[in-house]
Amino acid sequence: MKRRSFFKKASLAVAGAGMFSPFDLLASEKSNRILTSDAGLAKNIIFMVSDGMSIGTLTMADLLLQRKEGRRSKWLSLYDEGKATRALMDTASANALVTDSAAASSAWGGGKRVNNGSLNVNPDGSFNKPILQKFKSAGKSVGCVTSVPITHATPAGFCVNIESRGDQSEIAVEYLKLDFDVLLGGGTEFFSEEKRKDKANLFSQFYKKGYHVVQNRRDLLQTSITKPLLGVFHEDGLPYALDIQFDNKLKAEIPTLSEMTRQAINHLKQNNNGFALQVEGGSVDWAAHANDASALLYEQIAFDEALAEVISFAEEDGETLVIITTDHGNSNPGLFSSNDKFDKIQHFKQTNNRVLNRINRSFSSKQVIDYIESAQGIVIKDEEAKEILKHYDQLDRESLYNPNNLPFRTFAEIQSNYTGISFGSTNHSGDFVELAMFGPGSERLQHFVKNSDLHNFMLRTAGLMGKL
Repeated sequence: MKRRSFFKKASLAVAGAGMFSPFDLLASEKSNRILTSDAGLAKNIIFMVSDGMSIGTLTMADLLLQRKEGRRSKWLSLYDEGKATRALMDTASANALVTDSAAASSAWGGGKRVNNGSLNVNPDGSFNKPILQKFKSAGKSVGCVTSVPITHATPAGFCVNIESRGDQSEIAVEYLKLDFDVLLGGGTEFFSEEKRKDKANLFSQFYKKGYHVVQNRRDLLQTSITKPLLGVFHEDGLPYALDIQFDNKLKAEIPTLSEMTRQAINHLKQNNNGFALQVEGGSVDWAAHANDASALLYEQIAFDEALAEVISFAEEDGETLVIITTDHGNSNPGLFSSNDKFDKIQHFKQTNNRVLNRINRSFSSKQVIDYIESAQGIVIKDEEAKEILKHYDQLDRESLYNPNNLPFRTFAEIQSNYTGISFGSTNHSGDFVELAMFGPGSERLQHFVKNSDLHNFMLRTAGLMGKL
């Protein structure tokens, strides 16, 4: 299934042109409170985004690690050990209390709230210069890493000015112009001449511009640190971490988010002027939209492993501010049942995404039951299997967010009887979200901020406010 097609418009359904956050009324008084000194406290900034992470996602991933491996998540251990400063963040966009990823990332990237769907383009058509362009012009190395297409909304919000987030082919062309130092993620269809409508071979054009271009895990791990780096490893988003874990072919071909993050840091840290890096666990959001509990929790754990990589570097380096957050909540998942039900997630070998894409209308209800048991270790009832199969007679019908019309929501509701995990929706939420910081400058974080406040916070912490 093309997960990108399933999700790209989901959050736009909630946008209303006349909506605004009530905290906008206090913006003039509070927007500059979070950091007032231009001293320049951090040489490097790493901005970590677990896209679409509701508090239930953070909670259950931590509980899963505790019960399965006897350890806490890195994120929660930072709280436990008193190493991080913690706040809540208001995530609204310019035209909606419930933001999409484009507007949310643009708030950080451009310093102003824009309408849902836009990338650093204001409602009047004017542009806000993205923060990685600012850091690049200040002599720092810059880059983005993600588990979804590198042209997707969250990395793009730090990089480009585009009226519509859907123009990913154009975003890839803009990246070529920007000469950024590291770009790692999915989305081969936006770089390959076989997939692009204009038949342009952007891989070749990046190579001619001096980039080291890689398309598999081995080449990434062996790449030289002397050239700028473009790595695009899969069409659409990267496969889910859980599916990679139990597929040797995928494991050999697809790097983990932590591996991409480590390589990005190794490249960027060569610059004596410092660097700025955004790292996104983008598939957390996609799994939440699909109410795919195992995909969601193991993607959050994959993000947490990347965070551990970052914190390890920052602790040794001593000059790096790490910002850890999400752009918005999504689907508000939670655990509502017994320990033994939740513990079944430990034994899943396939996500709902893989299971539902492998079932077809020729399956009998017994085949569905047997397959789900082998893939996930739960034994559903015959009537539940028949309810799933019912949807496979309707696969040709159009659906706005799910072009294959796969029964994600139905399967999630059935699954909740066996895992104890339920979801409130399949869309973004307007919740205030977790924001944490580690490293120089983190002590100046106030307890409640707007998303757009972080733009100037980063510039001030790097000593660049008013100089660009």
